[in-house]
Amino acid sequence: MKQIRRWQRILFLSLLSISVFAPLIFVSNRLKNITPVGRREFIEELSNFRYRTHDLRLSAVEQENGEGLKGPRLILFKDGEFNSVVRDNPSDESDGVFQSNEKENTIDFSGIDGNNHKNREDQVIVSQRSTASSDAKDQSLTINQQANKRDFKPPLSKGEKNIKVQPDRVTDVKIKEIRDKIIQAKAYLNFAPPGSNSQIVKELRARMRELERAVGDATKDKDLSKGALRRLKPMEAALYKAIRVFNNCPAISTKLRAMNYNSEDQVQAQKNQAAYLMHLAARTTPKGLHCLSMRLTSEYFALDPEKRQMPNQQNYNDPNLNHYVVFSDNVLASAVVVNSTLYSSKEPENIVLHVLTDSLNYPAISMWFLLNIQSTATIQIQNIDDMDVLPSDYDQLLMKQNSSDPRFISTLNHARFYLPDLFPGLNKIVLFDHDVVVQRDLSRLWSIDMKGKVVGAVETCQEGGPSFHSMRKFINFSDAWVARKFSSEACTWAFGMNLVDLEEWRRRKLTSTYIKYFILGTKRALWKAGSLPIGWLTFYRQTLPLDKKWHVMGLGHESGVKTVDIEQAAVIHYDGIMKPWLDIGIEKYKRYWNIHVPYHHSYLQQCNIHA
Repeated sequence: MKQIRRWQRILFLSLLSISVFAPLIFVSNRLKNITPVGRREFIEELSNFRYRTHDLRLSAVEQENGEGLKGPRLILFKDGEFNSVVRDNPSDESDGVFQSNEKENTIDFSGIDGNNHKNREDQVIVSQRSTASSDAKDQSLTINQQANKRDFKPPLSKGEKNIKVQPDRVTDVKIKEIRDKIIQAKAYLNFAPPGSNSQIVKELRARMRELERAVGDATKDKDLSKGALRRLKPMEAALYKAIRVFNNCPAISTKLRAMNYNSEDQVQAQKNQAAYLMHLAARTTPKGLHCLSMRLTSEYFALDPEKRQMPNQQNYNDPNLNHYVVFSDNVLASAVVVNSTLYSSKEPENIVLHVLTDSLNYPAISMWFLLNIQSTATIQIQNIDDMDVLPSDYDQLLMKQNSSDPRFISTLNHARFYLPDLFPGLNKIVLFDHDVVVQRDLSRLWSIDMKGKVVGAVETCQEGGPSFHSMRKFINFSDAWVARKFSSEACTWAFGMNLVDLEEWRRRKLTSTYIKYFILGTKRALWKAGSLPIGWLTFYRQTLPLDKKWHVMGLGHESGVKTVDIEQAAVIHYDGIMKPWLDIGIEKYKRYWNIHVPYHHSYLQQCNIHA
């Protein structure tokens, strides 16, 4: 019996020793397999986990002393609907809190970071930056480090110049950062209860007002004062406090989206209003021009009838002279065309200038040239309403274009298609718009071989040019008749300075063609209102391309016409709504027009017309 008990004790002690020493042996074997690299990664993982709570808690505040945190956290919104809105508005939002990235189909939102919430419904991904450590050199690159790697430039050799190229996205960083902070503060204030007067609300409002006053209208970092940069740190501290109070990151992102949509609507409304006011200004006669016209009209009717006649009337229909025609209802504009043509001409005695206007402006324009004839050239002023050329119902036909712009339904705008009937004794003319300035002698135009074409004009079908026009933009090629008769790829050309062969025009009966097309266009929408698209169709394949130096366009809209092109041009054209006699005219182009305006004239001074 005693022997049995002894064996039982031995067995129990053996099992107990196995249960105690076996785990120790197993762990020791595993520790032997851990390499130095493995132990270092294990330690680094623990250190990252230790600091991660601080990283999440302070992720929205820029850490100046921290070596691992080099900027605000990046939040990527992968929302298809929100991305589509940004892609539809490709302009660079310099003061906003978002940037569109079409290649990655994401939006980089760096305005507010809040706590580390991962909301699957909003698909918010928070990219974490690892802390910098001397032991982490062999660690895999994070997302932001990979971006830095892409931007890395190899060291320059001795023969290369050390040129620092700053990308566009890093310019004016401070001004963008300050405006982002202001937007963040506004977003947090929207989460405060109505009428709230808590300490954090007071502080946010105060810091926001300080920053707004310090920044003012500055758009570049160099315009910022030192006070603005000093006020940025208190704002960051206030925002950090707000993050602790308003820590609902998905709600804040939704609020910012709503603010973004509202801002886009306001911007679009402002753009529409600005465009409307610009077009309204273009259609309105300035007070000074109205004063000048009224003063000249009263002077004209005070003259005796025999003194109203222009000299050199025997040259009006002489085909051996160089005839220039301009349609105008503007005294100053027609005066500049005439003055610049005569000033640039080498033989002004061989020039006949025909100015055609309407009944309302005929007295003023006639009086102006009666008072200011200082050349041997011949000038004829004609009232188109007294010329029995246009159809009796022509005004009613023009009104059927249903255009709100009076320029497009003006008789003077379409009367150019009756040139052979207006000047039956002439064979060739040069047609001007009244918003051009002549800078070179044009006598060489009359020696150009027209090659059987009717109109000589500068083409405008070069994409990217200052006055590029496409047939599809103005003409409805979805209409079967238009698509069958004309090509949408045909090259367009410009009115403004055109060499016209009246004999060939009469032979081809193009005035009848114009009338047929015009009546057809009043019955269905075939083209936009105005004389340009119907001119392309009337003179389809009847246009001779001229050298571009004869006629440079684009000075009436923001096209960035090169100065060298303007200086070398024979005729410059202020096509567009920004006419040089209007306040909305482009200032850098006005000087070419102003040099031909006699601002010293007493009438202009009395009507307060100045350069």
